Amino acid sequence: MTVQRRSTRPVHVRDVQIGGGAPVSVQTMTKTDTRNVEATLAQLRELAEAGADIVRLACPDERAAQAFVPIMKDAPLPIIADIHFDYRMATMVLDAGVDCIRLNPGNLARRDKLPEIVDRCRDRRIPIRIGVNNGSLSMPLRKKVFAGEMETHVAMAESALEHIRLLEDLDYAEIKISLKASDVDTTVRAYRELATRCEYPFHVGLTEAGTVRTGTIKSSIAIGMLAHEGLCDTIRVSLTGDSKEEVFVGQKILQFVGLKDAGPNLISCPSCGRVEIQLERWAHAVEDRLRAYAAENISVSVMGCAVNGPGEGQIADFGIAGGRGQGVIYRLGKVLRKCREEEMVDELFKAVDEWIAAGRPRGEVDPAIYEQVMNARPGFDDATVEQPVGN
Repeated sequence: MTVQRRSTRPVHVRDVQIGGGAPVSVQTMTKTDTRNVEATLAQLRELAEAGADIVRLACPDERAAQAFVPIMKDAPLPIIADIHFDYRMATMVLDAGVDCIRLNPGNLARRDKLPEIVDRCRDRRIPIRIGVNNGSLSMPLRKKVFAGEMETHVAMAESALEHIRLLEDLDYAEIKISLKASDVDTTVRAYRELATRCEYPFHVGLTEAGTVRTGTIKSSIAIGMLAHEGLCDTIRVSLTGDSKEEVFVGQKILQFVGLKDAGPNLISCPSCGRVEIQLERWAHAVEDRLRAYAAENISVSVMGCAVNGPGEGQIADFGIAGGRGQGVIYRLGKVLRKCREEEMVDELFKAVDEWIAAGRPRGEVDPAIYEQVMNARPGFDDATVEQPVGN
């Protein structure tokens, strides 16, 4: 199903458009001390190679703000500065040439300095990302939530609107907004609430989502729901772990929702008592080797028996269907060869490399191939095996 995106006004973070129908971009944050310029630049290069579109850097003090000067000279991708409370940090990073700032206008210790910040942003049309978390609501809104007078997701939307009005009063509309809670329900409801009340693009994510395992699950549910509803313009998966993992998870969420080509899609069966090969071993081996094919938007199936293997082999771009110590290699629905179990992974990638060398030809699968596919089921008596069924 095609995702119907929410209509928003566009902003630009350097050369990355956010909103206005642009592809959904993937963000992350560096985990280095920003004051360590070399370490931060090294991580930025890693994140650029991993496929990040935009990276945000913390700016906790003046030394960190000063570090933006050399960082911006060599930054390989657009940079957002994360500013809180102190207007001086905002002016310093803007002078250093950052591409966007995260700033909640209402939280500035010197509210009277907001016009100065906006004027500096206006010169280069630098976007301001208003970031509302459920743990950072103003005291009046927090009291209403505690008193049961307002639900948290509504308070979050109201908080964002308060900050928005401060910028709109200064005739500035280069704005994007995030509304992050640490639970799925509040986050999803907050974005839905605000979606009907403004046209600014959304930065979507779950804050403080947790470790790589639990955080990936929670983030995938929240971001996946909002992406499917067309409410995402840029996303960040927040994990207690490697920033590259945040990028990987974010790309895969968008890929599986249908909003991004994000490299190979591995399809592997969960295994059961029907399997007669070392399925888990070979699935992990294929997944590891697919990292070298990150630019190839292909589906690759690794299946362990004749019930689903041939069917998936016909559907996927490339596939292994294994059984009784051997396997069949498929390409674009066609049987290429049978081989011993230990040869399956090498033969699979040989087929991928041959396809790339031939110019990546695409074509429709001939339905007549299905009989050939079924007759090629390895290690089974065709007369006693039923047609493929689901798991």
